Amino acid sequence: QVQLVESGGGMVQPGGSLRLSCVASGFIFSNYDMSWVRQAPGKGPEWLGIIDPKGTGTRVVDSVKDRFTISRDNTKNTLYLQMNNLKPEDTALYYCTRDHGGTEYFRGQGTQVTVSS
Repeated sequence: QVQLVESGGGMVQPGGSLRLSCVASGFIFSNYDMSWVRQAPGKGPEWLGIIDPKGTGTRVVDSVKDRFTISRDNTKNTLYLQMNNLKPEDTALYYCTRDHGGTEYFRGQGTQVTVSS
């Protein structure tokens, strides 16, 4: 069955970095756009960005584009989110999605990121 499993979250001090991973299984990973989304406590989901199936094009929202980078390794069926210069307002549950907004939408359970001193 389709699975998306995120990892790499944790607690980090402001200014620190984390790299999140999302391992896909149960479908042909290289056929799909993939996205990252986060949800902070008490807030709705915030879509962060997308990468095309081959990994040749990405789009990241303006609010984080200078700090966050999306990449993928299709040989490992893995999506990445590199996050630098983290701020307390980046604290959220981060999850990956397949075909965000499309008919084959699927999401993982997420990994928690907490930015605190």
